[in-house]
Amino acid sequence: MTASRRRSIDEVLAEARSRLDRVTPVQADRAAAEGAVLVDIRPEAQRREEGSWPGALIIERNVLEWRFDPAGDARLPIASYDLRVIIFCSEGYTSSLAAAALQDLGITRATDVIGGFKARQGNR
Repeated sequence: MTASRRRSIDEVLAEARSRLDRVTPVQADRAAAEGAVLVDIRPEAQRREEGSWPGALIIERNVLEWRFDPAGDARLPIASYDLRVIIFCSEGYTSSLAAAALQDLGITRATDVIGGFKARQGNR
């Protein structure tokens, strides 16, 4: 067994984001109007406290890959490799890691919202 290189979460996040074509909240709304799937991965308590994003599909982070893996048994009917998936969390950190995980599954058009839900609230 070979030793693995240790990385900080900041390094992991930077690597994930280097693969993403991240979007602003306004761009996310436009993309959703054109058929992209907007996905809210925040826990229920955060959604209750912060509010909702109209039209977003709620899929908590712990089941995201299983719902979008086109080859998986627990996939959603919309799951496909060419699906445009735009993920958001509260501030745009967890969503970057989640979008990169979907890209690892072959969903190459997965990305996230810069600044997350809180950035959208600030744009109103």
